[in-house]
Formats: sequence, structure tokens, C-alpha cells
Amino acid sequence: MPTGTLLLIDDEPRLRQLLARVLELEGYTILQAPDARRGLELLEQHAEEVLVVISDVKLPDANGVELLPRLKAKSPDCEIILLTAFGTIADGVKAMKQGAFDYLTKGDFEQQLVVVVDRAAEKSRLRRRVTELERRVGHRHSFSSMIGSSPALRRAQSLGEQVAATDSTVLLEGPTGSGKELFAQAIHEASPRKLKSFVAVNCSAFPRELLESELFGYKKGAFTGALTDKRGLLEEANGGTLFLDEIGELELNVQAKFLRVLELQQFTKLGDTKPTNVNVRLVAATNRNLKHEATEGRFRPDLYYRLSVFTINVPPLKDRATDVPALADFFLQYFAAKLSKRLPGLEDECLRLLQRYEWPGNVRELKNVLERAAILAPADQPLSAAYLPDEFHALLAPATTGTPSPDDCTLRAVEARHIQQQLHKAQGNKTEAARQLGIGLTTLYRKLQEYGLQA
Repeated sequence: MPTGTLLLIDDEPRLRQLLARVLELEGYTILQAPDARRGLELLEQHAEEVLVVISDVKLPDANGVELLPRLKAKSPDCEIILLTAFGTIADGVKAMKQGAFDYLTKGDFEQQLVVVVDRAAEKSRLRRRVTELERRVGHRHSFSSMIGSSPALRRAQSLGEQVAATDSTVLLEGPTGSGKELFAQAIHEASPRKLKSFVAVNCSAFPRELLESELFGYKKGAFTGALTDKRGLLEEANGGTLFLDEIGELELNVQAKFLRVLELQQFTKLGDTKPTNVNVRLVAATNRNLKHEATEGRFRPDLYYRLSVFTINVPPLKDRATDVPALADFFLQYFAAKLSKRLPGLEDECLRLLQRYEWPGNVRELKNVLERAAILAPADQPLSAAYLPDEFHALLAPATTGTPSPDDCTLRAVEARHIQQQLHKAQGNKTEAARQLGIGLTTLYRKLQEYGLQA
């Protein structure tokens, strides 16, 4: 039975009581208002609880369509259903453009009202979940909000929490997709600079000839096309934190300018003759071995030693296998909410596959896999391994393969031979082979692994 709070705004007491009774029998809690003023007051008081507002179009003190933006302003995640005695197509179109969930005509809405309200309430719940999930994965991060409790993650978090209170430069080392920017943001949020800007720069995303001007800015006339002065990202981060991702991509001459920033907190813009002073904390990240790069002459040793004052190794996902279930469930529910789809969790076999996978793309790859699965999977069913990518299963296939000997007449051997024959007939198409065998695709994958068969 559905639950939640609804707000009814209608100046006809008998109709309002009738609707309230019908919806209460469906499990909803009903708030009632006779006019727009009282409706807005109630919505402001119960904005966190009200899922759906059902409002008459013709109210004593307002027009319901014109009231829509004011209701949305009080509670952006609630859905609004308008009722009218004399509906027109033009009014309906205007209401939908203003953000109404539906527009019903009195007299013939009784049969559909409950269905429409249920749909609207479910959409409101999903919007609230998306809002909450986006808040958790948004720009304001903390170490406590990180998902996982593996020893490798906890060690990195502990180091991050200790260095955050200082102004020391931090170097984050770890493979692509492991969450280095998340760590950088958490360090900023836990630092005294948290009220100032956090500016993130991916050094590999800019053409090398443009990166210097983006970082340091330039003066008018510094080069052809420099028609005005330009503030660089270092100035934008003044008082806060500058995060340089993939710092190993910096050219040697830019590295020299950054060394001066670290030593003196100043730099000279292109086309300028006077230094610019800044107060920034630098957090850098790399997936390279910068010490080796410095030895080979591809990175300035003096800059490396200034950067590596405090180094944190952000662990790859393969070293955090115990964190995979929590991460997978989080991403699945996040994308399910964005797709307005119910996905109650993951099947045990699907979870086992996720934990056994090596994750060369780390947390970013896990997020992408779950987004794809959420799109493909049917609603109201736990996520099956069938919705993981084909190459996923191939990578997890056991190294030992082969078909049992024809002389082996055990039930296990007969079944293994029959599966291999059907795979051969289906030319390796596992979906078709599973159909011919009369089993689910997930079961076929399990049998292939169990018998060590080649797919």
C-alpha cells in the first residue's frame, strides 16, 4: 500500500472531504486547504513530507495554473495535479508547461485519480532520491561520505584527514578512475580553506600551448588575440585549493613556473612585468611514477620533491574488493532513480562477478558498468549478471577449459558435453544457446564456469 503525504487545495468542502477519504483508504496522509494562501502555508510547513499537491484550478484567491510556480518554489521535488470543472486543451498545455504532473477534469477523473496520484507520488519519491544522491556525489565531499570500509581505503582516508588541517602540498598517486579528485575535494572540505574556491584542472585536457595561459592568465596584448586581461585559474583559486590532475602532463617550462608558485606564492603572467601574489594550497594527482619520470628527465626533480612533501596512495578498486557491494548498490540506485525505475538490488551471482573482476578502470569503470546495467535491466527485479557486458564474463572465465571425454558417462560430463554442443551450434552466441537449452543466461554462465568450458 502506498504511503506518503498529499496536500489537497480546494474550496469545495464536500469534494475535498470525499477525495481525502478516498486517498486515505489508499494509505496516504492528507493535508487540506480551502484556498491558495493556506495551501502555500501548509506546503511551506511540510515541504519535506508532501509528495503531491492536488489543487483546483479555480480558487477564491488564485488561479491554480498561476499558482504552480509558487508551489514549486516551496517544494521543487513535489508533483502537482490540477483539477478543473471546465478543462480546455489550451489550459492543459499551459499547466503542463508550468510543471504540472497532470491536468484532470472534474466529473470523469474518479477512476483515474488514484492511479495518477500513485504515479505522481512515485515520481516525487524518485526525484527526492536523485536529489539526495546528487548531494552525496556533488561538489561538497567529506571523508566520512566516502563509500567503503576496506583497510586500503581507511589508510588513505586517515592520511588525508591528518594533512587536511595543514597547508602542506599533497601528491595523490593512484591509477586512473580510483577517485583521486574525490580525495582532493575531501581534503579541501576538511581544511580551513573550505569556504574558499576549489578549482580543479585536468592538465591532460588542455592543449599544451594553451595550458600555461589558462593557469597563469595573461595581460592584454601579450600575444595576437589577447584583447583583454585574463585571470588565470591560479587567481581563481586564491585563498582556496588548486587541484592539478595528471600533473605529469605539464611541460618543463610550466613546471618551472609552478615551482616558483610553491616556493614564493607568486608568478608572472604572460605579457606582464610585475609578479602576481596568490595564496593557494596545491593538491596534485598523477597516475604515473613521478620519481621515475624525474630520473628520466621528463619531470623536474626539484618540483617533484616539493610536490611529494605528503604523498597519499589512493588504492585501486582491485585492492578494495570488500567495498564493491556498497559501491555497486549505491551506483545502481543512483541510476535507477535517475531513470525513474525500481531496481531492488543485485543478485548474488551478479555481486560475485563484480567482486571477482579486476576493474582496470577502477571506480569510474564500476560506475559506467552499473549505469549501462540500470538502463538494460527490467524494473522491479534484482539486477542479474546477464546485464553485465559480455567481455566482463570472458575476463572472468576460468583458465582451465575443455570438454569431458566421450567415455565419461557421469551426469556432470553428459551435461557439460551437451552445453558445449549447443554453444557450438549457436556459433558461440550464449543468449541463443541458453534459449535452446531452456535455461537462463545467468545459469549458462554459471555452468560454463563450473565445468571450465570455453564459451
